[in-house]
Amino acid sequence: MRPAALLTAVAGIAIVTGMLAAGRERFSGDDGAAIESEAPAPAVLEAASAAPPPALKPPAPEISMSARPVDSGSQFYPAEVDGRPLERVAAPEPEKPKPEPKKGAVLPRPVAESAGVLAFGDRKLALAGILPTPDDKSCKDGDGSDWPCGMLAKTNFRLFLRLRSVTCDLDDVNWKGTATASCKIGTQDLSEWLAENGWAEAAPGSAFAAASETARADKKGIFGDDPRKGAPIAPPADPPPDDNPLDPT
Repeated sequence: MRPAALLTAVAGIAIVTGMLAAGRERFSGDDGAAIESEAPAPAVLEAASAAPPPALKPPAPEISMSARPVDSGSQFYPAEVDGRPLERVAAPEPEKPKPEPKKGAVLPRPVAESAGVLAFGDRKLALAGILPTPDDKSCKDGDGSDWPCGMLAKTNFRLFLRLRSVTCDLDDVNWKGTATASCKIGTQDLSEWLAENGWAEAAPGSAFAAASETARADKKGIFGDDPRKGAPIAPPADPPPDDNPLDPT
């Protein structure tokens, strides 16, 4: 290599090395000054810690005068509405489930054992709400003579039934012995018919008591004279039509 080219290369390396060293010193000096300028002075820290906290601003007088004291019982609802105090209203009681009505049992071909008792073979059914009239009962008419009112009551009841099926509020159609139930032919209650026509007395406290007293006042049935005197016994009026499709009569 030529001596002139070698000297030029050495001089160039020396210049570059000097420039890098000068730049490094410059940048390291600027960063140290910046860090020192960002750190707070000790006097500033002491002044900040010694300063009292700012005082709270009191509420406006118009707000404090209209405020209402709140307790645990009124924090969720106003004490008054339209100037009137609130009243506690009792919660409504839940409705009790209504009992399901009994399904009527259809009993065919009843026989009147007496005015108030039906017979189905060897089983008996006493009508509810009345006192059955025994078939051997004897009554006195206006002139003091006796007449077989119990037998006539049974006869009139048989004429009314005419072996038609009855619908009774029985829980079990296979009862034994004697049971008590309310029975109807169509919409006509049998106990009510007996009480209205005076062929049986209403039981104490029965719903048919008023009808029985009216029959007594009108001297119907067992409360009157012997119906065989004078005109012959007329068959009782037909009840409302029986809508029972199982009744062939």
